[in-house]
Amino acid sequence: MFKRLHTARKLFILLLFLIPAPDSGAQDLDKNSILRDEVARYGQARVSISHPGISSLNDLSASVSVSTVRGKNVEITLSPLTIDWFILQNLSYELIERPDVKSFVTAENTKQAMEWESYPTYTQYDSIMRSFAGSYPQLCLLDTIGTSINGKLVLVLKISDNVSEDEPEPETFYSSTMHGDETGGFILMLRLADYLLKNYGTVSRVTTLVDNLEIWINPLANPDGTYRTGNTIVSPTRTNANGFDLNRNFPDPMYITPPVKQKETLDMMKFTKEHHFVISANFHSGVEVVNYPWDRWPRLHADNTWFYNISRKYADTVHLYAPAGYMDFRDYGITNGYQWYSVYGGRQDYVTWERQGREVTIEVHDTYVTPASQLNSLWQYNWRSLIGYFENALYGIHGIVKNKLTGEPLEARVFIAGHDRDSSHVYSGSSDGTFVRLLAPGTWDLTFTAWGCLPAVVEDVVVTEGVKTEITVELQPILNPVDTAATPIPLLYPNPSSHSLRVVLPGRQTGDILVQIFNSLGYKLADYETKTTEGSPLIIDVSRFPGGIYTLVLTNTATHFTDKSRFVVVRN
Repeated sequence: MFKRLHTARKLFILLLFLIPAPDSGAQDLDKNSILRDEVARYGQARVSISHPGISSLNDLSASVSVSTVRGKNVEITLSPLTIDWFILQNLSYELIERPDVKSFVTAENTKQAMEWESYPTYTQYDSIMRSFAGSYPQLCLLDTIGTSINGKLVLVLKISDNVSEDEPEPETFYSSTMHGDETGGFILMLRLADYLLKNYGTVSRVTTLVDNLEIWINPLANPDGTYRTGNTIVSPTRTNANGFDLNRNFPDPMYITPPVKQKETLDMMKFTKEHHFVISANFHSGVEVVNYPWDRWPRLHADNTWFYNISRKYADTVHLYAPAGYMDFRDYGITNGYQWYSVYGGRQDYVTWERQGREVTIEVHDTYVTPASQLNSLWQYNWRSLIGYFENALYGIHGIVKNKLTGEPLEARVFIAGHDRDSSHVYSGSSDGTFVRLLAPGTWDLTFTAWGCLPAVVEDVVVTEGVKTEITVELQPILNPVDTAATPIPLLYPNPSSHSLRVVLPGRQTGDILVQIFNSLGYKLADYETKTTEGSPLIIDVSRFPGGIYTLVLTNTATHFTDKSRFVVVRN
């Protein structure tokens, strides 16, 4: 009896080995098919992977859109452009469940939408923006940054006491939802505009802001991502209509192969060039934190102390009015970008580096799509911080640079020796000579340089927290014979250079010209239009370029005459 049982047991074990085991490759294939199907149906899919380590994560961030990093987990948003590459990496991943469509709650009409507890249709959004300008014509002007791939308007409001004039006041900028499925900031910006306009002349903090600043608010930077091809928010995507993450699409000197610039990106670049924003912020969701530069470098910004302080102030103000647990990510609600995870081609670093601005990224909700039922809470937690962040532009050093002989305003470089680096200096405006230098409290020596003038140093300028320091600087003009000499070809000096390059132009290169700069490998590093006048050299800032040989290409946009010259950048 025992022998028969033993034989039967051996036969059973043998049969177990003969039964085919589940095919893990087939399972992965089925899982990948589900992933592909979600991207095809909804325009994107989110996955979670285990943190691969800093170096591997940086490499991954250059190829796919990392949405956030939470402890040991990395969330990635895949679009039709990146799904194939991701699958080829054969990474272990988990598909993240899509948000519940019921959380969107579309407003029945514009009036209901302006109660700020539901999401407007795109048509209602357009009407709301127009109603602001129509109801407050002395305070509010409606403009467009551009249009999306699908032709939707990228709208922006200007709010100021003399809104139809370009006053010599600091310009500030809020922009939200460049990731189309991060919706909380969209409604926050609309409600903020409404609050500023309704409370001007009544609430002193609001009146001070509107009287002393030019405030620009862009509630929806990626309408195609939020509304896709429809009029209501149903299945929003992080990317634009072409599948590009717009917050990975800006010029970045760390890119070996620059990404294809999207229309929304080019329009935003043009807009930020036309306006010298002293301070700005772009709003996102996914976690709850204030993220400050740099995103792309492990080194700290020259004004890291200032960035830390204003970020700390934003988060700490939130903590006074929000329940425990809200905005406590990383360092109790703030983080240096790179120390969290690296971002290539982000707008924050582009504005801070290329435009000498001061921008942070503010993540207002740990849920990408904020349920309509939580929109009011989001406002209650953040509105005081939104006001307080704008107020930073009222402080620091505010000045004007003039020609000592004529009294005319000058465009000058404002630089702090031993402090400024990585394009942290600022410029005074060419039309009014004004500048704002936002700094941590202390005593500072400022160096001013302008074409045709002797440099000047203003010493011991005191910066006090929450106080505006005003100065006037007069530069002594000089006449440089080289700058006015007739030349048959562009004359570049000093060459080699480490900071700025003067280009004495032949007569055929006056007027509107296109400036392009290529490195020795042929990659385009600069591409912009400028206006030149006879007898005045073109000044090119080369402080951001690494040492090497570069080619300057100048093209007259009217005559299409082109001149090429080489120059050398040296670094100590």
